[in-house]
Amino acid sequence: MQNKDVVIFWGSQSGTAEGFANRLARDIHLRFGVEALSADLSDYDADTIRLIPEAKFAIFILSTFGEGDPSDNTAAFWEWIKKTPKQSLPALRYVAFGLGNRNYKFYNRVLDVTVEALDSFGAQSLMPAGRADDAEGATEEDFISWKEDLFTLFRNQLGFTERVVSYEPTLSVVEDESFDLIDLHHGVPVAQRDNAKAAASTSVIKPLNIKHAKEIFTSGDRNCMHIELDLGDHPELNYKTGDHLALWPINPDVEVTRMLRVLGLTSRARIPISINSLDAAIKVRVPTPTTADTLFRYYLEVCGPVSRDTVSALAQFAPTPAAKEFLTALGKDKEAYHTFQLQNVVTLGTLLESSTEGQADWSALPLSFVLETLAPTQPRYYSISSSSVVSPRTPTITAVVSTSDLSGEDSTRIFGLTTNYLLALSLSINSPADAPNPHPHGLTYTLDGPQLALSSHKVHAHIRKSKFKLPLLGSHPIIMVAAGTGIAPFRGFILERARLKVMGKPVGRMVLFYGCRRAEEDYLYASELAELQGTLGGEEVLSIVTAFSRETSQKVYVQDRVRERAAEVSKLLSENNANFYICGSASMAREVAKAVASSLKSELGWDEDACRSWTDRQKKSNKWQEDVWG
Repeated sequence: MQNKDVVIFWGSQSGTAEGFANRLARDIHLRFGVEALSADLSDYDADTIRLIPEAKFAIFILSTFGEGDPSDNTAAFWEWIKKTPKQSLPALRYVAFGLGNRNYKFYNRVLDVTVEALDSFGAQSLMPAGRADDAEGATEEDFISWKEDLFTLFRNQLGFTERVVSYEPTLSVVEDESFDLIDLHHGVPVAQRDNAKAAASTSVIKPLNIKHAKEIFTSGDRNCMHIELDLGDHPELNYKTGDHLALWPINPDVEVTRMLRVLGLTSRARIPISINSLDAAIKVRVPTPTTADTLFRYYLEVCGPVSRDTVSALAQFAPTPAAKEFLTALGKDKEAYHTFQLQNVVTLGTLLESSTEGQADWSALPLSFVLETLAPTQPRYYSISSSSVVSPRTPTITAVVSTSDLSGEDSTRIFGLTTNYLLALSLSINSPADAPNPHPHGLTYTLDGPQLALSSHKVHAHIRKSKFKLPLLGSHPIIMVAAGTGIAPFRGFILERARLKVMGKPVGRMVLFYGCRRAEEDYLYASELAELQGTLGGEEVLSIVTAFSRETSQKVYVQDRVRERAAEVSKLLSENNANFYICGSASMAREVAKAVASSLKSELGWDEDACRSWTDRQKKSNKWQEDVWG
């Protein structure tokens, strides 16, 4: 840090905060000539913060996920912030930005706790903390707005002089045909397990056999897959009921081909390239040496949306005056770009292509810029929907295929990256070898993977431990609330308890609230749940309470069913000390929590403070658990 004026500490779980920190460090240098370092919090001892002199300052970009949890790489810093005795940091000047989602109860908690602690230590905040809210997909624009406020601070209060922005690469990308094939990284994913928390909670990545795959929706226009994987070839891998399976996606051929074509790299797609950092403090975020084809197929998120910042930065490399004018206008107007996104699929490849209407390539765009701009490929996490007691070597996942329509045409559909890859893989398993491409929208993938590592229907995956667990005693009562594929971990819970019942062991009362659109369309595992209910002894042991939101003019959701059963829910929670679980969207979880509070108030006469205090105690003791997403 000695030769840097600003250090940007980031705490990131999915890569977004890391990407923001890298962009900010680059922008600070390009716009003000200031040396800035983007720093992974896990790479530095928290006491390093004491050593930052008053002439310099720190920026914290911190994500919050789940129940107010910090990212894995923030673990040591989080312990330092929360548990270190009161200390003095009068020389520290800082600013902070948090990433969160207002649908979660502990919105931006990591940011708030950090700011409160630093202020109590005597550190000087140079401007109010910024907050991103992903509830409405506003994270990117929230960051851009905060960054402009930060740069105003740079100009008006810190005395930095702004200069004309001229691109300066942080990476060197060089073609080098001296590399042999054995020297190259061909696409096998590399997990970041370089901090203690991540290493303890995640397994190594392995190619897992898909033993079985089937469609479990009955409607024709939506797909949901039940996929059974096989750990048999990897005795070192184990899972427990309630854990997550992380799947590493492959980009669709159409986007890989588009990127190579638009950058003028088609003929050189498989020439070895070496990627090196031009600054010892900056990490190369993808494996090297490799090839352009491998980068776009396996290692970079080429299907992700493009930020408005990136649109503006691209204008300097535009191959035609018209393209430059188009990108400049689009990048500086928030509303215009929002409208453009509503009408177009905006990946980097499609943006470059549309800016020239396919009449010119972007061969002058440095590959270093592309590598600095695109995020490295991240795994997608799925709740395991099987029981480790019932099927210890064959975990299953339940995945609904994500497809968003902009206009109803395939060219303006946004296809979920991993679920459409899994759909193509699933369909290939169940189709004749000589059948045409079975994906309903014609998407194709290199299903055999890098150097045939995934041939015979495999997928790169690893297991992540979860705290979402059944009570130790099988006789303990539980309440489960789920919508859609949120049923996944509860299928595992119920399977496990059914096995205990068959073994003659006592099984506690269970209530499952489950919501979907229609009983005949997307009621997942309906017949299996009915059979398990019979195995367990019927309604007295397992009650299944359904909410079908589109079967009547009056929409009914799981939170409505919870309110309808207020007396039973309140009794199980207060008198029987039942464990309470929610799995599904964060907005659903928030409404369910309100319904539970309403039930406790009406049935037990509790006030708001009593409900809040009780809920906090339950969560601290892991008797109220949530496995939720955006």
